[in-house]
Amino acid sequence: MTQYSPICTRTSLPTAASRAGRREWWALAALMLPVLLVAVDNTVLSFAMPEISLAFNTSGTTLLWIIDSYPLVLAGLLVAMGSFGDRFGRRRMLMIGATGFAAFSVAAAFAPSAELLVAARVGLGVFGAMLMPSTLSLIRNIFTDRDQRRLAVAVWAAGFSAGAALGPLVGGALLEHFWWGSVFLLAVPVLLVLLAVTPLLVPESADPFPGRVDYPGIVLSVGTMLPIVFAIKTFAKGGPAAVSAAAVVIGIVAGVLFTRRQLSRENPMLDMRLFTVRPFTGAVLVNLLAIFSLVGFLYFVSQHLQLVLGLSPLEAGVVLVPGLLMTIAAGLAVVPLVRRVPPHVVVPAALLLSAGAYAFVALTSQGGSIGALLAAFVLLGAGVGASETVSNDLILSSVPAAKAGAASAISETAYEVGSVFGTALLGSILLASYQKHLALPAGLSPEQGTTARETLGGAINVASRLPADSGSQLLDSAFHAFDSGVVVTSGIGAGLMIAAAALAYWSLRRPAAL
Repeated sequence: MTQYSPICTRTSLPTAASRAGRREWWALAALMLPVLLVAVDNTVLSFAMPEISLAFNTSGTTLLWIIDSYPLVLAGLLVAMGSFGDRFGRRRMLMIGATGFAAFSVAAAFAPSAELLVAARVGLGVFGAMLMPSTLSLIRNIFTDRDQRRLAVAVWAAGFSAGAALGPLVGGALLEHFWWGSVFLLAVPVLLVLLAVTPLLVPESADPFPGRVDYPGIVLSVGTMLPIVFAIKTFAKGGPAAVSAAAVVIGIVAGVLFTRRQLSRENPMLDMRLFTVRPFTGAVLVNLLAIFSLVGFLYFVSQHLQLVLGLSPLEAGVVLVPGLLMTIAAGLAVVPLVRRVPPHVVVPAALLLSAGAYAFVALTSQGGSIGALLAAFVLLGAGVGASETVSNDLILSSVPAAKAGAASAISETAYEVGSVFGTALLGSILLASYQKHLALPAGLSPEQGTTARETLGGAINVASRLPADSGSQLLDSAFHAFDSGVVVTSGIGAGLMIAAAALAYWSLRRPAAL
């Protein structure tokens, strides 16, 4: 097999790329709407989880599936939808995705049970997979000048942070006055605006020589993701080891078959030869691990602020705003920096900042005070913002414009895989640690004991119906057990970020330069 070199493909682009004008920058503004939407949706859901837990009184595993079902389906379909966009038109896929996402947002808002909420989140994942590769691939085709494209990618990456910053404030205000389902309705007006302005501002683009739709490849890509995440959840929950092992084997076999199929096709859905180039692979892994750190941190900190420290959703959102704004600032500030400092220096430094945030939480013992969590999240935001901008630009610059959908899908898949594993791995470890350290007071019924052990929200529900002494004892034990789990997951997060920094230093050195 001839080694694929995406670095060479950049020289095949026109040497004098046309610079974008006012219309192109307005098109970028339109493309930011779905980016903001997805970021708002993810952050709002994290803050709504305590209320969802109290409303449905469901198991911890089901709560994790409410979060994970969306990014899991999204990650499984992103490559396919990126390929569909290259074939059928990226703007067309964006419009279809926006319509379906709005419909399932309404379904999620009015879901009468946790199980139907999971189903609605699956629908959101299907149509969300049409939205995200389209935005980044359209940017790749609209901005042909490299400096302008780098800035556009930085704005695109900052859009996730801006949405995350807006989410806690708007979502917190909604949760103060309305039921938890109102947070899903935020998507509807945003998508209506997108559907109105996109045909006017955003040009259509597609691959002039697309490959055939690879339906077996789509099945195999989904079959790779789903069993592995299921195995992590089952193992962390203390389920049968044989079931977890079998799921891992299924996922690995599907992944091997997917890889072999793509390598054997003349025009594959996902060109696996991209991964023979070390800087490209390193950038994808950095993308994954940066989001892993952000989502994993948000998962436990939102619960700690509301359930342990007693803040309202809006107050908890305000605590996290400085860190989210730092993510935006770092993503934009790194653009001029990487003109002078190579990626293999900038990215490891950014990842070490993320490691420092986790280490700070772990060393403060238990979940920490408001000030400690605020400071830790500022550190984390700086690391995520810088590393995401650089990694996305490396990924997008490595392929010709005609294949932008596939490259964008790889970047977005890394983002969503990081989101899945941030909650699935750290969330499951946190749940297992909580259950291990929780000491139940005497006198609880079997049903009350089971509910209290499932989630922190369940323990709070049970404590509210107990006599004062027993309720206080259960709350103290539950808070201690939860924060003990936070220390464990923070230590793991810090170790993973240090390993990622070492990987980035090695993989991004050559031959690519930003």
